[in-house]
Amino acid sequence: MIAYLWVALGGAMGSVARFALNGVVSDKFGAAFPWGTLAVNVSGSLLIGVFAGLALPEGRLDPAARQFTTQFLMIGVCGGYTTFSSFSLQTLNLLREREWLYAGGNVLLSVLLCMVAVWLGFLLGSVFNSTK
Repeated sequence: MIAYLWVALGGAMGSVARFALNGVVSDKFGAAFPWGTLAVNVSGSLLIGVFAGLALPEGRLDPAARQFTTQFLMIGVCGGYTTFSSFSLQTLNLLREREWLYAGGNVLLSVLLCMVAVWLGFLLGSVFNSTK
């Protein structure tokens, strides 16, 4: 039962962080292109990569810390923080508005930048987790 509490608490924290960052970025750069969602997805991909690297079974974390990292940080915080459902709806809306360039740019940038971010995060987490 405690696992559900950790996931729920992390999800709430991630959702609030997503709301805050999306608002700040959208206020600064405007809403014509979903820059806030892109910033959240890229930073969330970086974070989940770091946590995944830290939670490797052969790393420094003991089983309890690994379980906490997985439940609270990866499933809870990152799950509540990242916004691929928002990304999908915003891309659909751009397509419906015939904003082909923005829609394509959102898909391309989101996938490429998030893949690079999760890879870099995983490398960073793995370095911190190295037992050598």
